[in-house]
Amino acid sequence: MSLAAATNENLANISNTLIYSSMAVYTLAFFAHIAEWVFGSRSKVGRTAAALTGSDTAGPTVKAQAAQNAGGTAVLDRPRIVTRSAAGTRDVPDGPGAAGGTFKGDLWGRIAVSLTVVAFAVQAGGVVARAASVQRAPWGNMYEFSITFSTVAVGAYLTLLALRKNVRWIGLLLVTTVLLDLGIATTTLYTDSDQLVPALHSYWLWIHVSTAIICGAVFYLGAVGTLLYLFRDSYENKLAGGGTPGKFAASVLERLPSAKSLDTFSYRINAAVFPLWTFTIIAGAIWAGDAWGRYWGWDPKEVWSFITWVAYACYLHARATAGWKGRKAAYLALIAFGCWLFNYYGVNIFVTGKHSYAGV
Repeated sequence: MSLAAATNENLANISNTLIYSSMAVYTLAFFAHIAEWVFGSRSKVGRTAAALTGSDTAGPTVKAQAAQNAGGTAVLDRPRIVTRSAAGTRDVPDGPGAAGGTFKGDLWGRIAVSLTVVAFAVQAGGVVARAASVQRAPWGNMYEFSITFSTVAVGAYLTLLALRKNVRWIGLLLVTTVLLDLGIATTTLYTDSDQLVPALHSYWLWIHVSTAIICGAVFYLGAVGTLLYLFRDSYENKLAGGGTPGKFAASVLERLPSAKSLDTFSYRINAAVFPLWTFTIIAGAIWAGDAWGRYWGWDPKEVWSFITWVAYACYLHARATAGWKGRKAAYLALIAFGCWLFNYYGVNIFVTGKHSYAGV
């Protein structure tokens, strides 16, 4: 074995070690986020319920009354739930977050974020080592795409936190998804380091695939916000209608941002990255023209990329149309992200086409 080959093999082993190490740290972050939600559930203030009580009083209220018994223990009155006066409208403040306003919950949340930062750095190191071992962009197959995708998703989340956006509520779902992604990548999708087929030897690999990864990662964050919006909206509707949600649902959903905030977050995320997805498809067409002599050939990957584009275009149009705001538009957003997932997993694994050279 030549010195160069030995060096590349060592770099590949280092990459694998770093990826597995990041999974261990992500696991610690997962349990820290669980602790954040558990300690946050001990908050005794019914914030969302209080926000839906009365007419225009802002913020949660807590009434403590001295008990007349010997213990003299303060008790909390359960807020009275009434329907809002303006039909179809709600003025609900954002929940306090997973920590629930508790010191212990917030402490565990900060620990979880810190662990996520460490895991992200280790995982990014694994991606860089993989690139060094193959001396090319580290996304020539599904394994490399997967480890890079989850790295970018975490990086986008941490960037929003650094910009002081209220997104720590994504943390638990994000870390869980990353662990699933890396688990599938290392067990099912793993491919040894190797060089690319001639068609992929192009600078368009860096442009086209990198933008596809960024789009997928951001679309994922939007899908999480959309899914939680549907749950939170149902929760607020039940409270506004005088219903009583279950204890678990109330404990979790009352700490999320309001349905309006989640809806706005998802819309802005999807709208912001949609132009980049448009560019991704255009860049892929230009690359196809250089590699295969045609810009569009109805290859399964090309078709599903276009279907995904159409689905998100329909969502954005529906979201901007008064009659399709809210839940209907949210369903379209989830369908669009489902198209993106099928374009990645379904087309690559089950459908044969010109993109099959990427392997599993």
